[in-house]
Amino acid sequence: MNARQAAGAGTSRKLKESRRLQKRAEQLMPGGVNSPVRAFKAVECDAPFIVRGQGAHIWDADGNEYIDYLGSWGPLILGHAEPTVVEAILSAVVNGTSFGASTPVEADLAALVIEAFPSVERVRFVSSGTEATMSAIRLARALTKRKYIVKFDGCYHGHADSLLVKAGSGVATLGIPGSAGVLEEVSQFTIALPFNDPTALEQAFSKYRHQIACVIIEPIAGNMGCVPASGGYLANLRTITQRENALLIFDEVITGFRVGYGGAQEHYGIKPDLTTFGKILGGGLPVGAFGGSAELMNLVAPLGPMYQAGTLSGNPLAMSAGVATLQYLRERKADIYPKLDSLSAKLVEEVSACAKQAGVPLCVNRVGSMFTWFFTEGPVTDWNSASKSDTQAFARFFRGMLEAGVYLPPSQFETAFLTTTHTDKDVEATVAAARKAFVS
Repeated sequence: MNARQAAGAGTSRKLKESRRLQKRAEQLMPGGVNSPVRAFKAVECDAPFIVRGQGAHIWDADGNEYIDYLGSWGPLILGHAEPTVVEAILSAVVNGTSFGASTPVEADLAALVIEAFPSVERVRFVSSGTEATMSAIRLARALTKRKYIVKFDGCYHGHADSLLVKAGSGVATLGIPGSAGVLEEVSQFTIALPFNDPTALEQAFSKYRHQIACVIIEPIAGNMGCVPASGGYLANLRTITQRENALLIFDEVITGFRVGYGGAQEHYGIKPDLTTFGKILGGGLPVGAFGGSAELMNLVAPLGPMYQAGTLSGNPLAMSAGVATLQYLRERKADIYPKLDSLSAKLVEEVSACAKQAGVPLCVNRVGSMFTWFFTEGPVTDWNSASKSDTQAFARFFRGMLEAGVYLPPSQFETAFLTTTHTDKDVEATVAAARKAFVS
């Protein structure tokens, strides 16, 4: 019996159907999954196959119920199957699923994004966060005629070749330093720097003077766990990029509309040149976007020489779900975000207190409804400090929580999320599960 089997052997949850589905999937897809972290390799237990979600809860193929803190990796801020979002999708789908042509709802969603983010005057919709970041970087290179880009250790911006250098997310979870198949000729133009280190930033711009096209950053990293950039660091980054005529790209695929209606740039009061967005724009459906000033975005085809295209870009189902989601958030933002912050604070503080009582070293990072419990003394301010976490202790905690019906991200290096549908009762049940998991 291997460690994975041993970890699941004592479970009281029924997993027969999930295990059958996993074996079938492994005959059809690499590792039986379509995204690596879903394999639960890092936490050494069987992954439940999810069949239904409602509000803050999900159910697996065996009928087990879980309080969900994954939320499809963040975009489901309104919870699963929010009625107004479902209604918008159903109303759209009866008219067709895709046209490969312009539809009125694209502009409706664009107007909502532009209204929420003052740095964005024009926006282009794509189908994923990876497409958004890849396209934003291409646009920066098109404008500046420069080759080099700067990213940060532990920040994940999708799986485009140039962005898999010292990436976070599943790359960090699986202990992969980069990715096979990424050419040195491509990766040599990516400068990876330590997060929250102003000296390293100045040294890079000094060494590659007038050669750096852009800096891309998660202003609140969500893919090495939740690790916020300091406000002073972001302000310094804005100053340096303006001084050096390099573009600043905020990757708000996770933080956009999540830490506030205007995202991290509203939270920190910093205006980037380009912003990338993800699936929250589509209520969890496949969508991404990039946007910036009208002058900059006019370089994008068909107006300008920077080419980007996609048959499913602006898909009417995703656009309709996005309009419903953003309208809901806009109308209730004065109430939603303070409540999310308050309930999240209660959850992380009470679980942290349980860890302290059990003598378990734990450091918590939280911004709004994004949070991570790091199994280390901390503080965690960058990838180097995050990587000191005890991943085996996290795996034991994860398995204990899953057994108790609490579904967390299956990696120490990912962020957990609250939704508007989580309740005090959910938090109390989660704290009770954590108290037991810390001493088991």
